Amino acid sequence: MQSVILKPADAALVLAMNNAAVPNVNEATEAELAALIEMSGLTVALEEDDALLGFVLTLPPGVDYPSENYRFFSERYDQFIYVDRIVVSDGARNRGIGAKLYDLIGEHAAEHGIPRVLCEVNLEPPNPGSLRFHKRLGFAEVGQQRTKGGTYLVSLLAKEF
Repeated sequence: MQSVILKPADAALVLAMNNAAVPNVNEATEAELAALIEMSGLTVALEEDDALLGFVLTLPPGVDYPSENYRFFSERYDQFIYVDRIVVSDGARNRGIGAKLYDLIGEHAAEHGIPRVLCEVNLEPPNPGSLRFHKRLGFAEVGQQRTKGGTYLVSLLAKEF
């Protein structure tokens, strides 16, 4: 297994995997993903035998991103890595891919002196597997909010280093 840092031109590589994970992540076009990767602090994929196993896209503070969840965290924290999306392919689940992606984020945070990683998990529509996964990794809830006009309820999570 190898990690690959993604650039905006690589958006097409993760597009189908991203959109297959809706509603747990937001659907996106190739151009939208490319723009997110452009403003990303770290976007990395894990591959094995030329097969994409999963990817994570993170954002630093201070970018112009209209996400309600990103705004929640930006109003409360100065230094962070925001996990905008983490996706593992169906065929690679239960192999530690998500944990490995978070290990890479943790290494990046340590190298850059960043004290926390932030993310959210859907409570409505429910995503209990992701909630258990994040709690197992040491994330704690720091808030909840309704998003997308009240149709989603998210648990806002933080892991302090």
